[in-house]
Amino acid sequence: MSNVDELELDKFSQIAHKWWDMDSEFKPLHEINPLRLDFIDSHAGLAGKTVLDVGCGGGILAESMAARGASVTGIDLAKKSLKVAQLHGLESGVSVTYRCVPVEELAAEAPGSFDVVTCMEMLEHVPDPQSVVRACAQLVKPGGWVFFSTLNRNAKSYLLAVLAAEYVLNMLPKGTHEYGRFLKPSELSRMARNTGLGIDTLSGMSYNPLTRIYSLGSDTDVNYLIATRRLA
Repeated sequence: MSNVDELELDKFSQIAHKWWDMDSEFKPLHEINPLRLDFIDSHAGLAGKTVLDVGCGGGILAESMAARGASVTGIDLAKKSLKVAQLHGLESGVSVTYRCVPVEELAAEAPGSFDVVTCMEMLEHVPDPQSVVRACAQLVKPGGWVFFSTLNRNAKSYLLAVLAAEYVLNMLPKGTHEYGRFLKPSELSRMARNTGLGIDTLSGMSYNPLTRIYSLGSDTDVNYLIATRRLA
């Protein structure tokens, strides 16, 4: 449990009841979820796969992957968020297994157990992202897929992801992100390679404030996704 920021857990616990409110602070996650889901599915083919969602929160991505035919386990350390995820699963009828366990502990318990591991918008909230990347690599089967998404660290990302999103447009609660924890794609790629993951695809995610539409493309300046595979 050393790789935990209690302030971050408390932050998400306080708003856990809003996870499935489409007009709440979690609205951006609902809006980008179809893009993330299609990105993952197009690479890994979710149907019939065993999937682990690390930092699953209220289960937005976990449920959508299960709805595509995957057997999904979601883990998080925010107990209130997991309770919300479990309750929503009962309402939606989508089956996901949820556990409150550190990813490093699960990696020691069940290495090489999953076809696919996802870790979305989580690395920027932990003290040691390399530890999380290493655990994800340990949990996936040889040849399996590991997906990460996070925020780039540069002036543009600070302007858009912090100042604009949190203080001007009020898309996110103030203090949601700590700029110093953002990761450059080169840094995350190096972490992945250091744990035996090969980089397959790097894709940027952009937001147009005029059309209010998110899209995937080559611009990785702010948000980006990386698809990796564990080397056999």
